[in-house]
Amino acid sequence: MPELRKGRDIAERLSWLGAEVMAIARRLPPGHDHRHVANQLVRAGTSCGANYEEARGAQSRADFIHKVTIAAKEARETAYWLGVLDHRSSDPSLADALDEARQLAAILSASSNTARRNAAR
Repeated sequence: MPELRKGRDIAERLSWLGAEVMAIARRLPPGHDHRHVANQLVRAGTSCGANYEEARGAQSRADFIHKVTIAAKEARETAYWLGVLDHRSSDPSLADALDEARQLAAILSASSNTARRNAAR
């Protein structure tokens, strides 16, 4: 069945990111500090994809802008937590996930800005 909504490629990348941050969080050593970072990372890393899915099904342009903006913020937060972990680890999956989170945050921010500009016309 063909995909009727735009943005499937971004949705798939966000889904990969969500799964990757869950795997990274599971590999963190025990301890209060790691547990805190793991919880924040999983919350943000899975939220950006969920919010993007909401944006894809938005009922209006304003609804789309609001939800894609939240998705971009969550992707930036995901990049922050991955960056914190990356400073303390040599795990190559962290660097890959961090790069992907940064790219997705930029894409989502650009999408929000474009939709805002188009709405002003």
